[in-house]
Amino acid sequence: MTDRPDHFRLRLAARLLREGAVIAYPTEAVFGLGCDPLNRRAVYRLLAIKQRPVEKGLILIASDISQLLPFVSIPSTVLRAELEATWPGPVTWLLPTRPETPKWLRGEHTTIAVRVTAHPVAAALCDAFGGPIVSTSANASGRPPARTALQARRRCPGIDAILNGKTGGRARPTEIRDAATGRTVRPA
Repeated sequence: MTDRPDHFRLRLAARLLREGAVIAYPTEAVFGLGCDPLNRRAVYRLLAIKQRPVEKGLILIASDISQLLPFVSIPSTVLRAELEATWPGPVTWLLPTRPETPKWLRGEHTTIAVRVTAHPVAAALCDAFGGPIVSTSANASGRPPARTALQARRRCPGIDAILNGKTGGRARPTEIRDAATGRTVRPA
C-alpha cells in the first residue's frame, strides 16, 4: 500500500470533488469511484458512469466516524462500540439513515452502507475533502472492478480525475454487515 499522496494532489482532488467531479482512487481492494455525496448531479453522473440504478444505494467512506454522523443513526452504545472495534478497517456496515439523508444515496432502503477506511489514500482524501465521499467500485455494474489506475480509466470513461496510489492488496471487496441483524451481507 502506498503512503499518502502529496498535499498538492490531495488538495486538487478535494477541490474537484467540491466542484462536482467524479474521481477514481485506491481503496482496500479495488479502485473506487467517488464524489460529493450531497451533490445530486455528481452522484447521478457517477451512477451513469457505473451503469448502476439509484435504487440500489451507495456506500459512503470516511476517515473518522464523526464524518458519517450527519447521514446515519447509531441506535446504541453497544453498536457504536462494535463499529469502533472494526474501524478504521475493511468492514462496511449497513446503518439506519437519518431522515435528511438523500434518497440518491440510500436508494430504496432505510439504511446506508458506511465505512471508516483504513486505506491511507482514501482516508487522506476524506480528510482533505472535509467529510465522507461516495465509494463504489470503479467498473460498470456486473463487470470486474479496476485494481489499477489504468484499469479505472479504461473501465470508467467519463471520470474527471484519478488519485493515484496502490490498493490495499485485499483479494475481495470489504465485508458488509447489517447492524440491525448482525448478519453478514457480503463476506470478506
